[in-house]
Amino acid sequence: MKYNKGAILRSIEQPSMRDDVPDFDSGDTVRVDYKVVEGNRSRIQAFEGVVIAKKNGKGARASVTVRKVSFGEGVERVFPIHSPLIDKIEVVRRGRTRRAKLYYLRDLRGKAARLRTDVGRQERDRAKARAAREATGNK
Repeated sequence: MKYNKGAILRSIEQPSMRDDVPDFDSGDTVRVDYKVVEGNRSRIQAFEGVVIAKKNGKGARASVTVRKVSFGEGVERVFPIHSPLIDKIEVVRRGRTRRAKLYYLRDLRGKAARLRTDVGRQERDRAKARAAREATGNK
């Protein structure tokens, strides 16, 4: 008997998928609010940086690598996008790149490590937000 393994995997992964993940790409600056458990308390910690890689597409195993420079030291963190420990992901700035993996940023310092802003995508985001605000305000 033949089984459709892709359909079986999708049916297993579907309940753990998030539907509030914004559309972002490599080069975008994102703020990931992550739940941190310390002892018996839990708090939300923000990690803001540039997305240098996305892996495993759109499935439940998708992950994103975010890089920031903290006190002169480069810090990278890999976040599983559909993890229950992620409170929310917010796109801060849209970056314009020509590559999917931005590992070359690891070797750059200071102003050389900056990315150009994708003004077109940023304006589209603002228009969507404005339309959503007006739609909720008119009801």
